[in-house]
Amino acid sequence: MKTMEDHLSNLERKSISIIREAKAQFKNIAVLWSTGKDSTATLWLCKKAFFGRIPFPVIHIDTSYQFPEIYEFRDRIAKEWNLNLLIAKNEEALREGMSPEKNRLNCCTALKTEALKSIIRREGFDALILAIRRDEHGIRAKERIFSPRDENFRWRYMDQPAELWDLYVKPSEDFSHMRVHPILHWTELDVWLYVKREGLPVNPLYFARDGKRYRSLGCMPCTVPIPSNASTIDEIIEELKTTKIPERAGRAQDKERAYMMQKLRSLGYM
Repeated sequence: MKTMEDHLSNLERKSISIIREAKAQFKNIAVLWSTGKDSTATLWLCKKAFFGRIPFPVIHIDTSYQFPEIYEFRDRIAKEWNLNLLIAKNEEALREGMSPEKNRLNCCTALKTEALKSIIRREGFDALILAIRRDEHGIRAKERIFSPRDENFRWRYMDQPAELWDLYVKPSEDFSHMRVHPILHWTELDVWLYVKREGLPVNPLYFARDGKRYRSLGCMPCTVPIPSNASTIDEIIEELKTTKIPERAGRAQDKERAYMMQKLRSLGYM
């Protein structure tokens, strides 16, 4: 009988295989890290794929509107894991007063997508590893493991390469860079079970305080906690087995609507 341990090990093996394949196929690769559970688990998979060392840069997109706990966690883990950390920040947009109050679509585009585009151009990255999952949002269910972006960084969600028999091949035609999604096949519960098994560090925002906790981390003005008393990893796992609340229920709903998220992602959003 297949056990949960077998299930997690199979997920891990497939993810590590994807990460190694991406490193082999692309000349200049990086991994995005938000400090959330998914991207921290992905960093750990990168470490395991290359025997304890991540041999490429780690990018954090800093909007300047993130929680203090995010910055503290980022700096602490970057030092402990000896990461080559790059900060992507759209200083010009911030100087001009861009904020979520101006319009969340415009804000995400300026402070996240444009910041990412800028660092891709500056560093010449031809592939990025991202920690997105199909079960997280309906639009992300349309993604592929290897997902090319065109010369304008756009995602052509209606024209994606086929992926048969776990073969991931970069397209021969021109493209700006590849998005690689090694945990696309995982679920939220899988991630938390893996965090527990591997003893991974966890951003404290995920643990309940005064009857509330954050289930998905974003910018402070666009993220609210959900009702919860789960203050340990075990309690979070048990909560997920019965909850009916969507994972991104605490994120700004105007941005989370399917049309809006698809538009953001088509423009290069994570």
